[in-house]
Amino acid sequence: MTGLMRTPIDHHVLVDAVRSPRCGAVILLLGTVRELTGEQVTEFLDYEAYGPMAERKLAEIEADVRRRWVVGDVAIVHRLGRLEVGEVSVVLAVSSLHRREAFEAGQYAIDALKSLVPIWKKENAPGGVEGWVHQSAGRGLAVRTDTESSAFKFGGVGVAGRTGSP
Repeated sequence: MTGLMRTPIDHHVLVDAVRSPRCGAVILLLGTVRELTGEQVTEFLDYEAYGPMAERKLAEIEADVRRRWVVGDVAIVHRLGRLEVGEVSVVLAVSSLHRREAFEAGQYAIDALKSLVPIWKKENAPGGVEGWVHQSAGRGLAVRTDTESSAFKFGGVGVAGRTGSP
């Protein structure tokens, strides 16, 4: 089960969806909006995606997990829109016969999501400073900027401020 949502993700529902009497392990990852990126304060995030491709890539990741590991079920759901500090942005749940396979499959799935799925986040800092970041950039390295000159740093890397959407 994979998807994109604009409403809060109920991780309890996803855990229940992957649980099975056949499986002895369920792992759950909740990605949440943190208040600091490096030394930069985050007020909120805006997530956007290229929907059709993002949905397709999420399904491919789920299929890859099923090919590579013996799993009971897999759920990968990412939230879009404005998220406040502390809100859940991504939920990953994997069930398997044993914990090792569940952990390995989960690690692979979240890493693949961050590198392959076309989802961008706009980090919004105090004073109206913003910066679009693709998840694959990791550690706050901005990969989408424009020519506006309001400079700021995310993760210790200076980037140009940006208004509008990706």
